[in-house]
Amino acid sequence: MNDMAIKYIGVVGAGTMGNGIAQTFAHSGFDVCLLDVNQAAIDRGLAAIDSSLERMVRKAVIEGQDRERTLQHIHASLSLNDLREVDFVVEAAPENPDLKFSLLSQIDGVCRPEVIIASNTSSISLTKLAACTNRPGQVIGMHFMNPVPVMALVEIIRALQTDGMTDQTTRELTLKIGKTPVPANDSPGFVSNRILCPMINEAIFALHEGIATAADIDEIMKLGMNHPIGPLALADLIGLDVLLSVMNVLHEGLGESKYRPCPLLVRMVDARHLGRKSGKGFYDYS
Repeated sequence: MNDMAIKYIGVVGAGTMGNGIAQTFAHSGFDVCLLDVNQAAIDRGLAAIDSSLERMVRKAVIEGQDRERTLQHIHASLSLNDLREVDFVVEAAPENPDLKFSLLSQIDGVCRPEVIIASNTSSISLTKLAACTNRPGQVIGMHFMNPVPVMALVEIIRALQTDGMTDQTTRELTLKIGKTPVPANDSPGFVSNRILCPMINEAIFALHEGIATAADIDEIMKLGMNHPIGPLALADLIGLDVLLSVMNVLHEGLGESKYRPCPLLVRMVDARHLGRKSGKGFYDYS
């Protein structure tokens, strides 16, 4: 399917990434079917979109009528069967390989044969994901950055099986929603997380070894490297469980000790100190 024929987008997963992706497509004039497994998740996702748009109106990034128009483009659903009508799917479920493998297989079973299935995975092999479907040539990675409405990059990852038309259509669609598509090969963590997550993990090691406090580590990286946010505050924003799962993928996939998750990171995830979403991480958000 060429990108001219794409009008209706399915977004599977209404969490942080999914609701941001839904908002971005809807704001660009696409109709969006936002799916999740229960009503509570849908309600949280829609509330997040609403407050994000509200913030953009307050900052005069968009006008009030843009907000209304964007919200009207989004339809929520609890049933994968509603993907029968969509022209393109973005899967944005939690970063769990078995969950994604099963979900891609189910999405494949419902969608029309010509529909492309893009995964927002941040570290899982696209080649393995594509192999879970009967349309491996039409599976591709669209790795959006958080927060999606603000960040310009979409990392485009071709599976070994991805065909040229799927790649071209996905890149054109990315440009239509005001983002910049940049290609990366299918390798653990791609480019963004292969560089970012070990950097954050190293900052956690610096804290673990008592080299400096969390606030001072972040201050050094902000002032010294001109990062807008320190690595430990960024870990809290991403979610420590997500960071740990990416580090595990890098460690297992690349087999090098330099990707070993810091023991402090493992302990914090065990304690359910996951960052902003749990109210406590390297900083206290309660």
